[in-house]
Amino acid sequence: MDSVRSPEWPVAPLGGLAANSASARYGQPVGGPPPAPQHPSAPPAYRPPAASATPTEDTRTGPPAAPPIPVKLLIAGGFGVGKTTTVGAISEIAPLTTEAEMTSAGIGVDDPGARSGKTTTTVAMDFGCVTIDRSLKLYLFGTPGQDRFGFMWDDLARGALGALVVVDSSRLDDCYPAIDFFERAGLPFVVGVNTFDGRLTHELGAIRWALAIGDHVPLVQFDARERLSVRDALLVVLDRALDRAVREKGA
Repeated sequence: MDSVRSPEWPVAPLGGLAANSASARYGQPVGGPPPAPQHPSAPPAYRPPAASATPTEDTRTGPPAAPPIPVKLLIAGGFGVGKTTTVGAISEIAPLTTEAEMTSAGIGVDDPGARSGKTTTTVAMDFGCVTIDRSLKLYLFGTPGQDRFGFMWDDLARGALGALVVVDSSRLDDCYPAIDFFERAGLPFVVGVNTFDGRLTHELGAIRWALAIGDHVPLVQFDARERLSVRDALLVVLDRALDRAVREKGA
């Protein structure tokens, strides 16, 4: 039986290309490589990034730095002298406070002074923290000011390296218990005179004489509402604590 072929495709010779093959019609040689795609600006092939041998280690800076050294400091003083304000002004976190509303039962017992609009009082402690640099972090504990909460001072002072005794220059009598406490405990402290309304009732020299503190105890003036002013006062406390640590190490 004769084979049937399309009349417009010529018969290929024996052993040659079939006339009706794709190679014959489009001019591609047999067995040759496929034509490269004609894309003038084809993007490079995607290559996944090489995985780090140690994903948690930064190869540029080496191993992670050591955590900062914690240093505990106390913010002490009489009732209504600005301890809670001091902690809140410098703390880099929302400070922990234990403020309670003052009631009529405190009239004649808790006297914040004529210039104060204080309506709450600390009944346990205040807490805040501030990072000095990569190697040092201060943890601040504010003590309650009333005598009836004095039993907490021993616990709060445990592990502290120093203290800032906040003083209201118009009510010096309220800070005597705090100064006596740290003198008996042998804990380095700095007396910081809070400038209510931006002024002092007495000069610093007169305050030192009235408090009967020696020249070795730093006496500074600061504003409990101003962050930089509080920072400077705390740096004096830190310097005093460091000086004592160096003296004890050399002894």
